[in-house]
Amino acid sequence: MQVILHTGVHFTDEGRFLKGMQRNAPLLREAGVAVPGPSRYRTLLSEAAHRLAGGAPAPEAREVLLDGLLDEDPEGVSRIVLSHPNFFSVPKLAMQGGRPYRKAEERIEVIKTLFEGDSLEVFMGLRDPSGFLQNAYREGAVQDFAEFLDGADPDAFRWSELITRLRAAHPDVPLTVWCNEDSPIIWGEILRAAAGFDESRKLRGAFDLLHDIMAAEGMKRFRAYLHMHPTMTERQKRRVMLAFLDKYAQDEALEEELDLPGWDGDRVARLSDLYEEDMRVVAGLEGLRFLAP
Repeated sequence: MQVILHTGVHFTDEGRFLKGMQRNAPLLREAGVAVPGPSRYRTLLSEAAHRLAGGAPAPEAREVLLDGLLDEDPEGVSRIVLSHPNFFSVPKLAMQGGRPYRKAEERIEVIKTLFEGDSLEVFMGLRDPSGFLQNAYREGAVQDFAEFLDGADPDAFRWSELITRLRAAHPDVPLTVWCNEDSPIIWGEILRAAAGFDESRKLRGAFDLLHDIMAAEGMKRFRAYLHMHPTMTERQKRRVMLAFLDKYAQDEALEEELDLPGWDGDRVARLSDLYEEDMRVVAGLEGLRFLAP
């Protein structure tokens, strides 16, 4: 069985990944892909992560887990898609130890142990460090930003450090990674990749994130254009999306107000530049599928 684990990161798709997969549940079910509801497993996986750290599960743990996850016969399921943005950490502990998600390697080991004999793949959307750090700090209600950072230097924050750690600890676990800022353009590809479908397969909700950032008139014209050009390739569709966004994007939907103590516009801009450089590093790492427009 293929086990797809979507791990966030925090403050990226805000639950839309799972909703997008569930919108296509009947089609996925026909292809042997199961998308169980999060209430069935998120608490269970978090508890297992604490219980199994450094230990081994009971021999029947996988069967018990699948019984709780699936309504259908496991024999008819070739792929299961799970989404748990808090699996590596809750937001307030995201920088514990001065590094992003310090227990990520350990948590992946838990999933490998629970699904021993199955093939695991991790999906992860990354985002700009400034917004990530601010949102995690604010949501965690930590009294002091320095306390939240736990010794980390925001100017040295690199997602490539996390990805490199995961690749070193689990070279047998493929990673699929993308920039959250690109999600509206590649959302259909993200969903298809998680489902194991090629680009010819149409899925419901492929333009949901585009809808969130484009004016209603723009979306109406975009869908009409797609209707008039039904044979466009995925690459051509992306060029069209970018062209429509250039004219119809809702600026307020693209902007995020940052209010971190001691930070100014120059520092945020510098971190954004460093983030773009870091994403080029991530895209070049081995054993990784990087989805981009």
